[in-house]
Amino acid sequence: MFGKLFGRDEARSAADPHALSAPRRKNGVHALRALGDARVLAVVEAADAGDWEAVKTALAPFDLGRDHHVLGQLADLDGVQDWIGRAVEEDEEHRALALLISGARHISWGWEARTSARAVDVTREQWRIFHERLHIAEEQLFEAAELCPGWITPWRRLLTSARGTSLGRVVGETRLDAALRRDPLDLESHLEWLSQLQPRWGGEPGEALEFARAAFDKAPDGHRLGCVVAMAYIEEWVESDDSACLQHPRIRTALRQAAERSILHHAYERRLGWQGDYNMFAMALSLSGSSTASNVFRELEGAYTEWPWTFMSEPQKAYARFRKAF
Repeated sequence: MFGKLFGRDEARSAADPHALSAPRRKNGVHALRALGDARVLAVVEAADAGDWEAVKTALAPFDLGRDHHVLGQLADLDGVQDWIGRAVEEDEEHRALALLISGARHISWGWEARTSARAVDVTREQWRIFHERLHIAEEQLFEAAELCPGWITPWRRLLTSARGTSLGRVVGETRLDAALRRDPLDLESHLEWLSQLQPRWGGEPGEALEFARAAFDKAPDGHRLGCVVAMAYIEEWVESDDSACLQHPRIRTALRQAAERSILHHAYERRLGWQGDYNMFAMALSLSGSSTASNVFRELEGAYTEWPWTFMSEPQKAYARFRKAF
């Protein structure tokens, strides 16, 4: 189970004793499993087995109230919804933790029912299930936030549910403020608000990019908040009818500078889930035609995360294609 994160030498394994070995692939690309970490894999396996006691034990190294990445692993795991409700009702000592996991799962589960189809193509029954699950999520996440006032992860998830249930700009801004009071530079909260600012969710053209630039300007060199700039340009590509809309020297320069001041800066710290940061820049730089993409792909050594490549058809093949091109 233990081994090399990307198949590198023993020095890297010694530096990260929890790293999972990367599976071998002919094209050198592999989907990142459990954030590439054996401890996270133990959490996922316990949750997949529906073993709440084992989940709590495996979560000991993590602070789920602040760790968006590990919470995301549980939120996206099918089947969690089948047993987490019992933990909410029966485990008074860890009720806040169970509420947080259940609330996050109900949002993801709700979106699974809605699907990624355009709103006009979602059936009435799909909408009903979607809103029902998001309503449960809201109740549970608010209670978790009340029980543990210092937690930021409930507020980031409440931003998602607010967008899904169309609660409006004022509600969203209130929840964003609550998240940023707990961590003014929290990347995931910024990314969620970035989605809210897209025209397809009621934002104005250019508003999201302006927000991203202003946010990153406040961050120190080497901070992962630079990813909000990468995602802002990816979102512009998603909104545009022109697939080459990012291939302008000005945009290539902006993305290169953002990468150099964030993930490629010597002060950047590769914490759990860092591959996701690199994947965001890999996609943005690739779409812009920037040669800096090669530096990012080289560091990833084939580690692929679904987000943000899910904006493309056949996401992993798109990753492999761009990786080969650079």
